[in-house]
Amino acid sequence: MKKENSLKEHNSRRDFLKGAATAAAGFYLVPRHVLGGPGFTAPSDKIVVAGIGAGGKGQSDIYAMYKSGLADIGYLCDVDDRRAVASRERFPKAKYYKDYREMLDKEHKHIDAVTVSTPDHNHAVQAIAAMQLGKHVYVQKPLTHDIYEARMLTQAAEKYKVVTQMGNQGSSGDGVRRMMEWYNAGMIGEATKVWCWTDRPVWPQGIKWPEKGITPPTELDWDLWLGTAPYKEYVDNLVPFNWRGWWDYGTGALGDMACHIMEPPFRVLGLGYPSEAECSVGSVYVGEFKRGYFPDGCPPSSHVTLKFKTPGKEDLEFHWMDGGIQPARPEELGPNEQMGDGGNGVIIEGTKGKMMCSTYGIDPKLLPTSREDGDKVPMTIPRVENGDNGHYAQWVKACVAGHGSKEFKELSSPFSIAGPLTESVLMGNLAIRSYDIRKPRKDDDGFDYPGRGIKLVWDGPNMKVTNFDEANQFVKREYRGSYSLNV
Repeated sequence: MKKENSLKEHNSRRDFLKGAATAAAGFYLVPRHVLGGPGFTAPSDKIVVAGIGAGGKGQSDIYAMYKSGLADIGYLCDVDDRRAVASRERFPKAKYYKDYREMLDKEHKHIDAVTVSTPDHNHAVQAIAAMQLGKHVYVQKPLTHDIYEARMLTQAAEKYKVVTQMGNQGSSGDGVRRMMEWYNAGMIGEATKVWCWTDRPVWPQGIKWPEKGITPPTELDWDLWLGTAPYKEYVDNLVPFNWRGWWDYGTGALGDMACHIMEPPFRVLGLGYPSEAECSVGSVYVGEFKRGYFPDGCPPSSHVTLKFKTPGKEDLEFHWMDGGIQPARPEELGPNEQMGDGGNGVIIEGTKGKMMCSTYGIDPKLLPTSREDGDKVPMTIPRVENGDNGHYAQWVKACVAGHGSKEFKELSSPFSIAGPLTESVLMGNLAIRSYDIRKPRKDDDGFDYPGRGIKLVWDGPNMKVTNFDEANQFVKREYRGSYSLNV
């Protein structure tokens, strides 16, 4: 794909819109005074969006962009025709592709922005391809599959001067902003511990990869779906959802939920890279008292502990729990009061108190819940219009206004924020995968697990574990075939 003239082409997009017909999007551009009417938005004030991933979450993402009133859906792309049906019916004039590379190569002159709502393992290459063409990008959580990819997307957003947003809509919610105001006002003192938990996974984890493949459905292009991942035969029930539990494609419960649940404390406390990581994982038993060893898949449950250092302050202890594991109830919480939203939540412990919220930062509370002093803390942080429901429109408005605009500076989860958050989320997965590194013993037929029972020391700026080199294989993957990530 040629990209040396991409930024020039991007900058000429507005001129093209003012004087040309955009047939693929199904309208002709005419002056505002001709069409007119209260609240009318001229096509030249809109963006044309291409959706990579048109089914499932992609379907809702694309429709949310359209509902902003500032976006026309010009192009749809999905490797599975079955998943794309609803979006194609809703936007019948949008041109349809199966391969995102073909779509971008042929249509990039007519596209302003791209949404990426595909399995985790293909996020980075799809987003980078669009960014290199000067296209604004909205990428579903987790931003990437690997730590290295997250760093590259963060750098690319700055290099190509495009508008970016990750799909963790809670970052636009009122709840996280209220928690920031409480913390800045000293309502819980200095944070010392954070507890985050989820009842996910709700898909199979900790199981053996099926021994026998089957013929993929005719509507699914299996090779394109695999994308960057190693080639394997198609297996039943992998798509559209259960891929999340396999390391080649997904990032487990951490990748699925942590960008929603860990985001509030990250934003409230202004965290950066962790300095240490350790973990324990739930066991799967096969036969009588024998643990199954299935390193291809995520474990059924895990408890990850990260440490964050801030000069002049006590180290922060940050806990992540999934698979139904939860922290002990705070003493300040009444016996019949719900912790978080029941299955998910966040507790931030400080030197003077505690606060709690549910998924996405919803329903924040100071503990005990009888405290009324939080009501006296003034609102100092601007809210996003429509809160978390305004997350999509916020990005669309910034795309219309352009990089560096006031709207751009108000984005809730640009890659400059989402990238470091994703790196810390995936640091937890690096610890989990290191836990299952197995080496045969020299003196018998048994195995050792050198990654267990140790603390991984992390050099964040250089993306490297400094005390257990075997763990570094999980920082960056090797891509299959011609796929690459050249920023």
